[in-house]
Amino acid sequence: MTTTFDTQNVLALDEQAQDLLFREARTANAFTDEPVTDEQIRAIFDLVKWAPTSMNIQPLRAIVIRSEEAKARLLPLLAEGNRAKTAAAPAVALLAADIDFHDELPTQFPHFPGARDLFADDEEARVSTAELNAGLQIGYAIIGIRAAGLAAGPMTGFDAEAISREFFPDGRHRVLVAVNIGKPAEEGAWFDRLPRLGYDEVVETL
Repeated sequence: MTTTFDTQNVLALDEQAQDLLFREARTANAFTDEPVTDEQIRAIFDLVKWAPTSMNIQPLRAIVIRSEEAKARLLPLLAEGNRAKTAAAPAVALLAADIDFHDELPTQFPHFPGARDLFADDEEARVSTAELNAGLQIGYAIIGIRAAGLAAGPMTGFDAEAISREFFPDGRHRVLVAVNIGKPAEEGAWFDRLPRLGYDEVVETL
């Protein structure tokens, strides 16, 4: 059973920030029509880019969809239950892993001149490394969206291969998650909060 732990005197974040980013934040399913601006998207990226990835590889790539034309390309590739809320979201971020991230290592990991060569001839290793670290960055991005005062609706119910082909036709990216972004609607935005596993169920100290 999950119990409430008093974090006020333990964490550096105040209670309001803890609620904004974690306790009160939930996956949004309905949004207002208030636009999500370029400035907001840039502010989110400029915040979450500082979070760690292995060897500083930063494989996350994003396409932000706002136009009706782009949504018309996306919606048929989503699970039916995800289409209406995506159509109504002010913005949708397709978050993908760049499997050629190693080409950036000479500038992003400059103290190790051989970093790029470690991955150059092993695409399987690049794919797994890219997807793991892009997954980390997706988690950071969701927190960043919340930090901007917006709600995030992450989804994996879609044809990932088809979306990757449609929006990243170079074949060098793997779409992992689509995230609806916007201000939550007053009605229909939230499902009931589901239970969480407690500390003693998931943590062991040796």
